[in-house]
Amino acid sequence: MKWFFCHGPGSGSKGVEENLKLVKAVRNAVGYDVELMLDCWNSWTINYTVKMARKLERYEPAWLEEPLMPDDIEGHVKLQKKVEIPIAGGEHEYTRWGAKELLERGAVDILQMDVTWAGGITEMRKICALASAEGVPVIPHAGWTEPAQCITFSHPQTVCPMIEYLIKHSVIQQAFNKEKLKPRDGYLYAPRKVGLGFEPQMDKIVREE
Repeated sequence: MKWFFCHGPGSGSKGVEENLKLVKAVRNAVGYDVELMLDCWNSWTINYTVKMARKLERYEPAWLEEPLMPDDIEGHVKLQKKVEIPIAGGEHEYTRWGAKELLERGAVDILQMDVTWAGGITEMRKICALASAEGVPVIPHAGWTEPAQCITFSHPQTVCPMIEYLIKHSVIQQAFNKEKLKPRDGYLYAPRKVGLGFEPQMDKIVREE
């Protein structure tokens, strides 16, 4: 389960308390058997992330996602030395060379490249190979459900342990599909058809002359 913070350094101490209030409420609601991921929207600083991470540790989050601006690789490296909670990122890297730098510098604990932004399925498989060599799991960003599931289902769990499924956007993305990928009891199951496993509903696609 992933939740998104609404407050950053500009919100002051009240924002810190609101962030903690959110995480506490979610953790109390779902318990500690459910993994909890927290997205920071690239909106925090190093000092703020360290401060928040120390306060959040008691709630055992699975990761903090993109606390810093994506190009601040040096900042991510510094965070690794100061924060115990795993750091996830990479959705705003668009090439295997960007992924390679993140991995080689140890900037992230979980790599979240987006299949549709990072060159497609073939390129993403190369990125997964790079990550596997560094022992970093890949959890594709949910930019588009079909190619993301193709990457996840075609790799072992040690490489791609899970897939993002956004309750609203993943449904919208599949509006033209006959078969829709839907979670059952927290799991997604691989489609049985060839290719991406989906067939378009042609009657829903309007041709413009």
